[in-house]
Amino acid sequence: MSETKTKQPRKVIITCAITGSIHTPSMSPHLPVTPQEISTAAVAAAEAGASIIHLHARDPETGVPDQSVEAYANILPVIKQQTGAVLNITTGGSTTMTTEERLAPALHYAPEVASLNMGSMNFGLYPMLNRFKAFKHDWEEPYLKGSKHRIFKNTFEDIEMILSRCADNGTRFEVECYDIGHLYTCAHFVDRGLLKPPFFIQSVFGILGGIGQHPEDILHMKRTADRLFGDDYQWSVLGAGAKQMQIAAQSVMLGGNLRVGLEDSLWLGRGTLAQSNADQVAFAKKMVEDLGMAVATPDEAREMLALKGGHDVNF
Repeated sequence: MSETKTKQPRKVIITCAITGSIHTPSMSPHLPVTPQEISTAAVAAAEAGASIIHLHARDPETGVPDQSVEAYANILPVIKQQTGAVLNITTGGSTTMTTEERLAPALHYAPEVASLNMGSMNFGLYPMLNRFKAFKHDWEEPYLKGSKHRIFKNTFEDIEMILSRCADNGTRFEVECYDIGHLYTCAHFVDRGLLKPPFFIQSVFGILGGIGQHPEDILHMKRTADRLFGDDYQWSVLGAGAKQMQIAAQSVMLGGNLRVGLEDSLWLGRGTLAQSNADQVAFAKKMVEDLGMAVATPDEAREMLALKGGHDVNF
C-alpha cells in the first residue's frame, strides 16, 4: 500500500507596519519614533512571526513623519543585520509630502518591496481629535485637523512615475487599494505592462475616505480582485483601528494574508493599547495557527511574491 501524503497547511504572510504616519506620538507611549525604537520593534515583530516589515521613518525628536533618505540610514541596516525579514519601504509617506519626497527612500535603497497607493483620496484623520485632546508636540493637532481639507494625492502620473523610476531596481510593490476603484487602477497598470505578476494586493479597510469595514466590504474587495487578477496575485488586508483582527481573520478564512502593526491600530483588544508591534504579530500568528494554517517564513514569502532577495538591496 502506498503511503498517504499529509497535506501541508496553507502558508499565510504576516506583514507588520511598525509606525506609519497616521498616529501621532501622544496617542500611545508604545508608538516607535526614534530609529532605535523603530528597528528594535521591527526585529521583535519579525521574531514574533512577521515575514514582511513595512517601514516609515519619523523625526526622532518630535515624531513628525520623515521621508528623507537619511531618516532610514540607521533603520534599514540595523534590521537587516538582525533578521531575515523582507523589508518594505513606504512610498505613501504622509499626505503632507510631495510624490518625489515619498519616493526618495525606495528609489535610493532599492528594497525588495515598496508600498504603492493606487489612487488619490480624502484621508480623514480629524475624527481622532474627538478621542485625543492633549498633545506633546505642536504639530500633532494641526496635522490631524488639516486632514479635513487635504487630499492624499496619487494621480495616474504619480503612479506611473513611481513604477517607471523603480523599474530597474527589482523592487516589487505592495499595491495598496483603499477602494474598489483602486483595484481597477491596478488592473490598468497591469494592462500597460508596468505591473507584473504575482501581484501583492493590500486591501485597506476603515480609513475615512475609503471603503468601510463591513464583512460585505471585505468580500466585495476579494471578489473583485479575484475577477481582475485570477491566480496572479496574493491578497492581504489591513483593518484600521479596532477591527484590525476581525478583518485579518476574515482574510485568512477567505484564503488571504494579513497585515498588523501600530501604523494601522494602536489596540490589542477592546480598550487595551498594544504594548508593542510584536504583541499584535503574536496574536495574529496564534489566530492563523488556530484556524489550521501556518505562518509563512520570510523565504516562503519571497517565493510566494517572487522577490529578488535581501542580498540585492542598497543597504
